[in-house]
Amino acid sequence: MKQLKPLTITGGRLALADGISHGAVRLIDGRIVGLGEISAQDGDEVLDARGQLIAPGLVDFGVFAVDKPAFHFGGITRAALMPDQSPPLDVPSRVRFVAQSGKPDFWVHPLAGATKGLGGRELAEIGLMRDAGARGVATGRQWIGDSGAMLRLLQYAAMLDLVVVCHAEDAGLAGHAAATAGEMATRLGLPSAPAEAEALAVARDIALAQMAGARVHFRQVTTRGALDLIRQAKAQGCPVTAGVTPAHFMLSDLATMDFRTFARLSPPLRPESDREAVREAISDGTIDVISSGHDPRGPEGKRLPFADAEPGMAGAETLLAMVLTLVRDEVIELPRAFDLVAAAPARLLGVEAGALIEGYEADIALIDPDKPWVIDSRKMEASAGNTPFDGQPTQGRVTRLWKGGVAV
Repeated sequence: MKQLKPLTITGGRLALADGISHGAVRLIDGRIVGLGEISAQDGDEVLDARGQLIAPGLVDFGVFAVDKPAFHFGGITRAALMPDQSPPLDVPSRVRFVAQSGKPDFWVHPLAGATKGLGGRELAEIGLMRDAGARGVATGRQWIGDSGAMLRLLQYAAMLDLVVVCHAEDAGLAGHAAATAGEMATRLGLPSAPAEAEALAVARDIALAQMAGARVHFRQVTTRGALDLIRQAKAQGCPVTAGVTPAHFMLSDLATMDFRTFARLSPPLRPESDREAVREAISDGTIDVISSGHDPRGPEGKRLPFADAEPGMAGAETLLAMVLTLVRDEVIELPRAFDLVAAAPARLLGVEAGALIEGYEADIALIDPDKPWVIDSRKMEASAGNTPFDGQPTQGRVTRLWKGGVAV
């Protein structure tokens, strides 16, 4: 799919890194060639944005399934896919297949499995998987408990200049917990783990990353203790980044009160004090990325007792709307919102996307940030509608989307 005709989108508000400005964007051969106070040229297709936001297509970092209709609904034009597939992405042939699987209207950037079978012990063929299209390496849903294996992984990834995406939960403490230890878990009688399981995992992996000189990204950091460690590491110049999903800045463990399994997540929802800490970390820059954590689970995985249900949520369609709540609540400004969901994840992947910059890929979303809608799990485009935000009124919708200058 190739852009056949130049396109100029006029009359919009450009979501630039340094602010929002009125102007236009011109797209030729799948690239951005002009921004700002520009006019359409003879032969251009012209579209009037009518005051809507002209923004980069979102880059979703660390999803577990590729549901193109759901991603397109949410304004997502590319995603980093976790290696937890069946079979796992631990050999070059699978990585190569996945890297081609979304084209032409969606780009999938596979994250290579760090260890064979994601077992946490024997390193996989990371170099060959990088050559096959992997844009990073990930430990998967599990923490690598063997510190020697983790150090070797980080050293190898540093030589290959690949970011290592870590699951931040000490498995020895977390076990098969379904909740965070505290008042709510006690009231509900749920198997729980202390919040410190996250901080312990983060502390060890930061120490090993400093030894190896490796870039490390913690896909979800959800507790005050772990966020403080990230903040300290950044202050010391350690190349560490952190992410989170909307559930952990929108919801606390109070959402589990009625045992509704749509709120069964990994890591589990935290107490209100940790939710507030996540919002503070988004505001002060400690958290670099907000991703959807897209992990749809059907009725067979969710219609079970809470502790037995599979963790995960369908998040692609609600990512943008939830992040825009942070703007309305004055936690962040609009340019920062698009850095969190587009520019920063693109930088981690090393792709020229996620920002309105001349020469970058023409992945463009036209957004009405005030458009009201109600999240309805029954009508979602994902393969399953297991969202903890079911029934919630919200604002912000993508009205048009282009991938490489071609309308999706």
